[in-house]
Amino acid sequence: MFLFFEEDGAYKAGTELSSTDASSQVELVTGKRVKIKRSHILLSFSSPSPTDFMRSAQAISEEIDIEMLWEFAPEEEFDFKSAAKDYFGDSVTTVQEAATLLRLFANPVYFYRKGRGKFRKAPEETLKLALAALEKRKRLDEQKNQYVAEFVENGKAPEAIARGAIQLLVRSDKNSIEWKALQEASDKLGLTPLKLLLQTGAIANPWRWHVESFFKANFPKGREFPDNLPIPGDMDLSDLPQAEVVAFSIDDSETTEIDDALSVTELADGRLKFGIHISAPSTGIAYGSEVDKAARERMSTLYAPGLKTTMLPESWIKAFSLDAGREVPVLSLYAIVDGVTQEVLATETRLEKLKVADNLRYENIEKEVTEEAVSSGNLNIAYGQEITRIWKFAKALLKKREEVRGRPEPKGRIDWYFSLKGKDENAQIELKGRKRGDPLDVVVAEMMIFANSTWGAWLEQQKVAGIYRAQRMGRVKMTAVAAPHDGIGVPYYAWSTSPLRRYVDLFNQRQIVATVKGEKAPIQPNDSDLFATISGFESNYTLFNDFQDRMNRYWSMRWLDQEKIKEVRATVVKGDLVRFEGLPMLQRIPGLPELPRGQSVLLQIRGFNYLDLVMETSLSRVLEESQQVMEEEVIEDIEQIAETGKNQSTNEQT
Repeated sequence: MFLFFEEDGAYKAGTELSSTDASSQVELVTGKRVKIKRSHILLSFSSPSPTDFMRSAQAISEEIDIEMLWEFAPEEEFDFKSAAKDYFGDSVTTVQEAATLLRLFANPVYFYRKGRGKFRKAPEETLKLALAALEKRKRLDEQKNQYVAEFVENGKAPEAIARGAIQLLVRSDKNSIEWKALQEASDKLGLTPLKLLLQTGAIANPWRWHVESFFKANFPKGREFPDNLPIPGDMDLSDLPQAEVVAFSIDDSETTEIDDALSVTELADGRLKFGIHISAPSTGIAYGSEVDKAARERMSTLYAPGLKTTMLPESWIKAFSLDAGREVPVLSLYAIVDGVTQEVLATETRLEKLKVADNLRYENIEKEVTEEAVSSGNLNIAYGQEITRIWKFAKALLKKREEVRGRPEPKGRIDWYFSLKGKDENAQIELKGRKRGDPLDVVVAEMMIFANSTWGAWLEQQKVAGIYRAQRMGRVKMTAVAAPHDGIGVPYYAWSTSPLRRYVDLFNQRQIVATVKGEKAPIQPNDSDLFATISGFESNYTLFNDFQDRMNRYWSMRWLDQEKIKEVRATVVKGDLVRFEGLPMLQRIPGLPELPRGQSVLLQIRGFNYLDLVMETSLSRVLEESQQVMEEEVIEDIEQIAETGKNQSTNEQT
């Protein structure tokens, strides 16, 4: 006796070896023996053999007209035997009964399974909807197969995929036909989806991928600000006192957000009053306003070669930028200093209006502003005397910080950056650098550090919530708790001097301005918005710094290729991590022998991987010379975060 039965959701046939009232021992065509419950046995037959039975049932099943089977099925629940009888007639065979069961089971759109061997036909309206869905799925599958064929057979990306290639990778809908086709074609060709899209030209080149994928992921609404954002009106500064100083700024020529200026005033008894004047956009951008929300969404100006993307709309930057000849509101920190000892005797914070006298540019004066010129008092440029006096004060501030740090500030290292002529991957590249520790660098950096540390301490003294930049044990973090910054050597450090380009500075400025005016600060110490701002800023700031680092790597390799350079010097930072000399680029060199920190090596350039942003090199030789690499430089290089120096148009630092 042969049995047709259900086991583990599948229908099978085999030879009955023995049976009880509850079950049967059955041998399958494979020779395997199984125990089948009596309730699972659907049919018994003596011929043909189980193999022929299943083969015939399957063949007949495929010939059954499913629509006719559904048409003649009763509305109520029925079993497969009655359905077979209705379809084949009274002389229905066991094989035909099995075929009917297989057909019913294989078409859940037409028939709902209600039990073992029992079914109920789908309602007509439900069936129509289901069939329409199946037809749509069929058309989509056909479309997908066409896309795959175009990739695999023609070596081209289908227009529907090429049109949104980067969007497909950045914000892919895994259920879309385009994604499924791309994934299937990639698997067949042994490529990643990204490399397939690059190979077929759907993504023009690696530069397009790096740039457009970043902006699509992090600026989903686009780099431009919404057209409906309000524009600044005429500012009424009549209630602000006039700053009775002659102030000037020092910035890179490409800087458009001039948010700090300096002044020096002689007082009686050999004292000097140094002024640090910071643009005050917080006086015109209300907390929670539409412009504030737009700035908070970005959290920072993005600096990358040729891709500067501002935190604030241009109209608002222009309204508050300290451009020469314009009267604007400023938050000023004044320090009364002994002109001989350079000791700070008192400080005062004022909200006032200021007309900056001049905007000095690094490129125009840096060659004249040498250590010899300022130390001898022979700086023959505009504001030369003022810069000399500030430099002496800045040197005293630096010395105190170095005493706290327990080590000297890194000096002589050059911060390299790129200036591009052109806005795409074909731009001509000019490599520029600014040396750390030069007089202008010391003047601006130390005065900004002084302001940030003084205002950080003042916020803490006033018990006003602020956001601090802290460093302990090499780890830098943003925090709502006033804490030391070991790397800089100050007890408190609250970013406040770049409110046009960092939201934390704008946040802290609001707190300071409100307190100066005797008003309640917008944010209190336990406000959830304080911690949300910290979290959001750290997230965006890390993303932006990572992107800037990646683009520096890209343009470093492009510059080497442009200049036809075949060998490059590098300095060992730690282990196999090296810093390429004369370039803003670090990289790990697999197989590099164990060398001391600071050791100079010469590397042969074998190629450039612009997609993975890796320069393919081999060690030519270990050079005799070495560079001094301090511990904080190692931390800075590894984290890609600089803690001191001036914020340039291509490299955001303090």
